[in-house]
Amino acid sequence: MQTQLSKLRKIYHEYPRAFWIYNIIVFIDRFGGFMLYPFFALYMTQKFGIGMAQVGLVFMVFAVSGFVGSALGGAITDRVGRKGVIIFSLVLSALSALAMGFAPTLAIFVAIAVIVGTLSSLGGPAHEAVVADLLPPEKRAEGYGIIRVIFNAAVVIAPATAGLLIARSYLLLFIVDAIISLIAAAIVLFALPETKPKSHADAKPESMGQTFAGYGRIFKDFPFVAFVIVSIMMTLVYTNLNTTLGVFLRDEHGVPETGYGLLLSMNAIMVVLLQFWLTRRLQKFKPMLMMALGSIFYAAGFAMYGFVSTFFMFAMAMVIITVGEMIVSPFQQSLVAGFAPEEMRGRYMAVSGLSWGLSFAVGPYLAGLILDNANPSWLWLVSGIIGIIAAIGFYILDKVHHSPIPVPGEPAAAD
Repeated sequence: MQTQLSKLRKIYHEYPRAFWIYNIIVFIDRFGGFMLYPFFALYMTQKFGIGMAQVGLVFMVFAVSGFVGSALGGAITDRVGRKGVIIFSLVLSALSALAMGFAPTLAIFVAIAVIVGTLSSLGGPAHEAVVADLLPPEKRAEGYGIIRVIFNAAVVIAPATAGLLIARSYLLLFIVDAIISLIAAAIVLFALPETKPKSHADAKPESMGQTFAGYGRIFKDFPFVAFVIVSIMMTLVYTNLNTTLGVFLRDEHGVPETGYGLLLSMNAIMVVLLQFWLTRRLQKFKPMLMMALGSIFYAAGFAMYGFVSTFFMFAMAMVIITVGEMIVSPFQQSLVAGFAPEEMRGRYMAVSGLSWGLSFAVGPYLAGLILDNANPSWLWLVSGIIGIIAAIGFYILDKVHHSPIPVPGEPAAAD
């Protein structure tokens, strides 16, 4: 026991105090988010009497408007700093939660969704940039791994808490989420320092137009753009976890919602227990090769759902997917931070977010076309093929482009 405490104390001192404060903010914010997000579809279908196709369109509205918010947030983050943008985003998130809870009609709810999707996404690039600001390149993968542990700890307990609130009132769920966002904003305001790197003495100040024009420079960064494109393919496969998988298991194999929920809980618990241990052991390997390995796990795990029919095998497939997720996520975030120049981190993080935004905007729709018009098992075969293509893409990137993250035992890239 004493040895374990010593190890934890050593790990704690490897990171700056601001990093642990940020983890507290992540836990509180994600706790609120994951109380609300899994129940959106249930809430909309119950309150407004709409079908899942319309629910899907609302989620698409969130995703598309999120592109705009993320682009704005990336530019503003690089221009004015991280702290103010995060506070602004959290306060808007609180107000929007209340607005959605009180929305009397679907039209008003969708209008709020457009505003929410845009403004609540402002903080995304700032959140990503904070970790890159606080940690040196060689510690980022491990640092992002720690954040994923905290993130998933919130995922484990939030839905159960939400269930208790929903038993009394859906409105109470929105109110509590708003309060949680305000608490997180207060912690950012009083405890989190501004992390934006100071400009070099010889750096010329940018106008707002020049800041937004910086996105043009990013899209000329071919290795980074190629990385984002391959990441989109990989994420298209992963989106099935929280969108089509539950419907497929229910309709094709009679697995109830509780069974699907058990698989998701198993995913989160595995991350909490194993993410840090795994990341610490993998960080000595080339990050692009780790992305390729994670994509192979995704391909194998999702493809399994097209060929197995027992709950035990569904659980084994989820184990394989979760291992892939634990490999991919820390390296993906640290790679983006490695590609980005200090003064453009927010904008690079915003463009990287396209891999998630585009995938969640079109992935469920494309998967739905297969489920509705073909053999549903084909979806998982197609997912496996796309996952393999993504793995090949990451492997090629490793061969043609020097890693932006230093790897132990390898010479650093020349400037």
